[in-house]
Amino acid sequence: MLLLAQAPKAWHRLFQLKPPALPRTPGGEAQHVRYRLLSRQGPAETGRQDQPQGPGLRTRLLITALIGAGLGGAWLAMRAEKEQRQQRRRTEALRQAAVGQGDFSLLDHRGQARCKADFRGQWVLMYFGFTHCPDICPEELEKLVQVVRQLEAEPALPPVQPIFITVDPERDDVAAMARYVQDFHPRLLGLTGSAEQVAQVSRSYRVYYSAGPKDEDQDYIVDHSIAIYLLSPDGLFTDYYGRARSAEQVADSVRRHMAAFRSVLR
Repeated sequence: MLLLAQAPKAWHRLFQLKPPALPRTPGGEAQHVRYRLLSRQGPAETGRQDQPQGPGLRTRLLITALIGAGLGGAWLAMRAEKEQRQQRRRTEALRQAAVGQGDFSLLDHRGQARCKADFRGQWVLMYFGFTHCPDICPEELEKLVQVVRQLEAEPALPPVQPIFITVDPERDDVAAMARYVQDFHPRLLGLTGSAEQVAQVSRSYRVYYSAGPKDEDQDYIVDHSIAIYLLSPDGLFTDYYGRARSAEQVADSVRRHMAAFRSVLR
């Protein structure tokens, strides 16, 4: 009870006490104001004034982007150089295989005599097949034509001559070839000849073919190699493309060969 009675007096004396005087330094009131301002700031805010300021976010992003672009450009250059080396090795290996060596003598679908030298100075895409082929030959010729059209759409590229050589000279005479090639491309050149002439050019390009047995209508199927051949302007066998390669892939390959081509006959 005594404590409760004295409590109001104690509180009255407490409020009458003066706050301790702040130490005065040169600056007077300014130092007192700074003290009060600092007392309102948290530790993070007061420490921030003493820390050195680094580069801004925009600067850091710019530096990162420049480093990334440099690394990306170097990687692309190394990749392009690697692809060129691989392509040169592949081309050299194909040349050493002695594919397409020697000349040939055939007739085109207009009845004009043709030889390998007639196509010197041109890029050539060549396919071996026969006009009675039910599906594979039309599909591969259509793919070949698509490649030619894609390349024709780029004026900076040299023209490509498409050629179709028959492996069925018994049925594919000049007239039959003329009827057949007109359904694909106006510049598609059909070549035929005697059995010996066709055998010679087929051996030169390592093309296998064999006529199957005749049915009651004297019709037959010719089994043969399936590939599109690329010849350089030097007349040399440069590459080949199987059924698994799409028209876009073949066109990309031809572009690369064109870019890397250096004549060996000059």
